Amino acid sequence: MSQESTHELEQALRWRLEGEVRFDLYSRMLYSTDASNYQIEPIGVVIPRTYDDVRWTIELARQFRVPVLPRGGGSSLAGQAVGRAIVIDFSKYLNQLLDVDPSARTARVQPGIVLAQLNAKLRRYGLMFGPDPASADRATIGGVIGNNASGSHSILYGMTADHVLEAHTLLSDGSELSFRSLPWDEVERRASCDSREGLLYRELLRLRTQYGEAIAREYPKHWRRASGYGLPVLLEPQLNVARLLASSEGTLAVGLEYTLNLVPLPRLTGLVLLQFDDLVEAMEAVPTLLETEPSAVELMDGLLIRLTREQPGYAPRIAFLRGAPEALLMVEYYAESEQELQSKLDRLLRVVAERRLGRDPIAITDRQQQADVWAVRKAGLGLLYSIRGDLKPIACIEDVSVPVEHLADYVREILRLVAEHGTKAAFYAHASAGCLHVRPLVNLKTADGVRTMRALTEGSLELAKRFGGVLSGEHGDGLARGELNPLLFGPTLYQCMKDLKAAFDPLGLLNPGKIVDCPPLDQNLRYGPDYRPVEPKTFFAFRQDGGFLRAIEMCNGAGVCRKLGVGTMCPSYMATRDERDTTRARANALRNALAGRILEPRHFTDPRTYEVFDLCLACKACKTECPSSVDMARIKAEFLAQYYAVHGTPLRARAFAHIHLLNRFGSRTAPFSNLALRTPLGTLAKRALGIHPNRSLPSFARVPFDRWFRDQHIPRTDGVRGPVIYFHDTFATYNYPEIGRAAVMLLEAAGYQVLVLERRQCCGRPMISKGLLRDAQRVARENVALLAPFARAGIPIVGTEPSCILTFRDEYPDLLPPSDDVTIVAEQSFLLDEFLSRAVERESLALPFRSDPGPRLLFHGHCHQKALVGVKHTLALLRAAGCQVEESGAGCCGMAGSFGYETEHYEISQKIGADRLFPKVLEQPPETIVVVAGVSCREQIAHFTQRRPLHFAEVLVQRLDRARLAVS
Repeated sequence: MSQESTHELEQALRWRLEGEVRFDLYSRMLYSTDASNYQIEPIGVVIPRTYDDVRWTIELARQFRVPVLPRGGGSSLAGQAVGRAIVIDFSKYLNQLLDVDPSARTARVQPGIVLAQLNAKLRRYGLMFGPDPASADRATIGGVIGNNASGSHSILYGMTADHVLEAHTLLSDGSELSFRSLPWDEVERRASCDSREGLLYRELLRLRTQYGEAIAREYPKHWRRASGYGLPVLLEPQLNVARLLASSEGTLAVGLEYTLNLVPLPRLTGLVLLQFDDLVEAMEAVPTLLETEPSAVELMDGLLIRLTREQPGYAPRIAFLRGAPEALLMVEYYAESEQELQSKLDRLLRVVAERRLGRDPIAITDRQQQADVWAVRKAGLGLLYSIRGDLKPIACIEDVSVPVEHLADYVREILRLVAEHGTKAAFYAHASAGCLHVRPLVNLKTADGVRTMRALTEGSLELAKRFGGVLSGEHGDGLARGELNPLLFGPTLYQCMKDLKAAFDPLGLLNPGKIVDCPPLDQNLRYGPDYRPVEPKTFFAFRQDGGFLRAIEMCNGAGVCRKLGVGTMCPSYMATRDERDTTRARANALRNALAGRILEPRHFTDPRTYEVFDLCLACKACKTECPSSVDMARIKAEFLAQYYAVHGTPLRARAFAHIHLLNRFGSRTAPFSNLALRTPLGTLAKRALGIHPNRSLPSFARVPFDRWFRDQHIPRTDGVRGPVIYFHDTFATYNYPEIGRAAVMLLEAAGYQVLVLERRQCCGRPMISKGLLRDAQRVARENVALLAPFARAGIPIVGTEPSCILTFRDEYPDLLPPSDDVTIVAEQSFLLDEFLSRAVERESLALPFRSDPGPRLLFHGHCHQKALVGVKHTLALLRAAGCQVEESGAGCCGMAGSFGYETEHYEISQKIGADRLFPKVLEQPPETIVVVAGVSCREQIAHFTQRRPLHFAEVLVQRLDRARLAVS
């Protein structure tokens, strides 16, 4: 398509659409990949707000003879969601639950609704959508149908095709048709009509007549299948074309609405974990386990277990697991009562003992512990991608599905095949349905690696046919397997599929090159032998990842950063629902620029790349919640440093980076500085710095913490437990010295001698966040030189501001050259709650808390705290103090240091907090105390809810027993 025609098409779309039309370079780049090995630059992107937007897009695409590609979350693993087409992203606006009929157990939905969000809305009715792919937290219903997804419980619920009742669609010629189950005589009646519907039904009747015997005879019999078109639908007692759309990958029609079948929520569930020392032995046990009628049997292999134990965000979830099994089978049961559940678990344990299946069975009935195990299983792909280096667990043979009775033999042969090609593979997923996700480690940056991918894929085809299976059990064909469909199905069935495609889409405009007439599977690769990226010189070493570029490449595109309503990652996406504001988008922008794919190396420091990073709050959630541990906060800091080196550092960035100097000056000139903030002079200063006029800066303390400690503090302990350094951060020193005083009182109450080093520098976190990394390196060196002698002497370094003290152990080791001093300072640095909680647990520390019941608390953890340490220590201490504590369950507060103060970020900051945090705070009764761990959260909550939060140290000090302190 010529540039002139493309521009004409873009203008025509802009003229007619209410939604967004994005044909710019960066939008095309951001939609050029999904979670697969592939990359194809689209023609442009349309984000429709209305059905008319979709209608006009289809009509104009027809007029210009341009392909259309419907897309949801872009989490497809085989390349279905990339192509040279107009990409229609349904996820941002057309994402509603339109209607629920609880008695009929049906729901009518738009294609962009995320499956997990749908199920959350259905929970009030005691219903859910049965198929549960691991990507349910970001996969949209349109994509779930397009893939014919199934998930872990397919032995109960089958596949998505079994639950699609009706579909309201657009064909590529603009015809608008609805499909539901019809008797064949009604199909024949409609086929007699002179209409587009009549023509379609005439063709389907012809296919049924011409190919019916071949379909019955030659189509793979294994029920768990997502390869090719679902031709057996043509032989069913009634015809429901809506079921044909499942596994069609958007190649037949574009869905506007779907009516879905729903199933009851299980009342109770229980798990039994079975450990095996051999993978094949575990697979041999599956048929016997299925005799006990479980709801699921899932596999995690030894490699996945080892990687989970290395990932800080997931390791605690399987901490109870002992030993190093080579395979772990999760056997789950549903039940209506506790008695029934226990009976099922007992039966399994008897069978396990009698048949000698595995070892060390672990029965789990606790809901949270079950959820933890399932979280690890569902994060399997991302956890595998946490492997550092160029060998990656690629998708090519990851979805072969075979009958369960052949599963062990299939795995034995796959192990042989992988070994023949000099590599190894990870195995996980749906043992109960014979659908294992097998991920061989291959380097696709080399020609040998690409050849290995092809050889493995072709070898898996031979095995799938030998064992009566298919190449895909739920991930679909896409670009990864579509080329092999003629060999999998044979010439007759393949021709039937081509005829079916032509019946729906005679112009070939709907997601061409998928299922039929597909390109070679080793073309259009994201990496490939011609991948030659530029590696810039950086401030951070990115040692764990093997350099800056490999840190970026840790993002595999799975799109976990698009999840909604749970966790913290990614707060900007949760607020905007825009692909541009995902962690994935930021990684894509940098990788494509440095590699010269769509972008060019000069775009690395382009203002448009800056715009992609603009809404990143550097919350660190991706370091933990992304199964691949992509640390976008650190990557952003490095990017900003590189960007400012080219464009210059703005005044505001310099000011906030050196907030310690500003606050020191403000404290020394208080109360005049506080008065000035409330005068026109303060208004002018805020305007000059780009601070939103509605924001109030924290007041400055007339007596900063360090002066109080030096001149007024009288130690209340003899320090029998030894010395502790309290690293007083900027805000506890100059704005909220009461936090510092509370920390000192707590440490002394615990029997520690508190040391305060006045010569310490700022921790450097504000400089890192603003990209002033040379300044950050300077203060880091000075702090390490000051603190290392104490750390070597075994003296802990304790702080009360999470983003401050955790910089010592999270950033310093990568920002400074390796040294024993850097290491020991990192190892000896702790959050106050973490330090005291560990002392209680390991050293039998008994803090002198009052015995009377404490107040009700709502605790909200700081993002860096949640990502790097967790909130369990804070909760444990508050409960030990007699308080009734509820965790907020919310994500980021939206402040993120200076982010929420900045004029252009004020509204998005509010929207982030309003997602879950503000409503949770506002529903609390007045007597409930809101408790935080960080000053950012304190300011944000106070500003938008008018509730005055306290730091957890302040609450704990209030709970100390003064009488016992006096005696001690």
